[in-house]
Amino acid sequence: MPLREITEPVDLCLPNGRLNPAAVGRTRTPLHRSPLRGWGRTKRWEYWGIMTPDWFVGLTVSSLDYAAVPSIYLVNRATGEHRTIGGLVPLARGTSIPDTLPPFEASTRWGRGNELRMTSARSATSIRGATPGFAIDVTSPDAGDALGVVVPWSDRLFQYTLKDVARPVSGTLTVDGRDYPVGEGSWAVLDRGRGRWPYRMTWNWAAGSGLVDGRRIGLQLGGKWTDGTGSTENAVFVDGVQHYIDEELTWQYDLDHAASPWRVVGERVDVTLTPWHRRVERTNAVVVASTIYQALGTWSGWMLDSRGTRVNVDGLTGWAEQAQNRW
Repeated sequence: MPLREITEPVDLCLPNGRLNPAAVGRTRTPLHRSPLRGWGRTKRWEYWGIMTPDWFVGLTVSSLDYAAVPSIYLVNRATGEHRTIGGLVPLARGTSIPDTLPPFEASTRWGRGNELRMTSARSATSIRGATPGFAIDVTSPDAGDALGVVVPWSDRLFQYTLKDVARPVSGTLTVDGRDYPVGEGSWAVLDRGRGRWPYRMTWNWAAGSGLVDGRRIGLQLGGKWTDGTGSTENAVFVDGVQHYIDEELTWQYDLDHAASPWRVVGERVDVTLTPWHRRVERTNAVVVASTIYQALGTWSGWMLDSRGTRVNVDGLTGWAEQAQNRW
């Protein structure tokens, strides 16, 4: 049964903290308020992935109730040099992530001189941050549809996710005292999450952005964590218009070989990511543990839009990943 489209604001939770059945569906814009209740299983985050001709930057503001896990991941596309600046802050001190609809600000501070702020206004988001040897000051205007989806594991465990791909972005990155312009050929991707999770979960996520045949194309795919729930987070975006794909897709990849391709296939999807860099991050802090394999690269292949028309994704830049979490 196709996932219904929601067109009016709705609360993710009922007053008792359980899933609101009226919230299950998909949206084209942020419409889910998330008045989450309870402690220990609640997860909130704002993640931005920014791809420029020179750099890839991944920025995370997150709260897991009993800890914040802020992160900055930086890759030089020319040399492959990369670094991670992150932390694990007990009880999520110094982190603020609202449960309201935009406009709002999500922010985190940790360690000495580490800060991230993501200010979502009605028409654009500003992203600012600084750590020793790194700073970012960019703005990403809203540019059309996003994909909001509620994933219901049960009436007590559920997730609202918003994926917004192929967003223009402009501003400046500063690395080791040198400024790099962010503008032409640069793209931003938002991953917003609010929900109550099982202790263990594995997911796949893929995103791609770029211009193909004069059109702005966004690729958004997910897997594993949505299987069997009736929801998917699959869509292709053409010039800012969402074309939702409600089938569960097959993911093919080899974690033992960093340079091997990632392929995602289904009746409406046949796409392949050829990596130029792979990130492997492992965290083991007793209660919180995760292993992330993220391949950065270039997409090729096709997706079908809502009319059955083939959309070429050759040349999109982005990533595919597998994340295993115990949290």
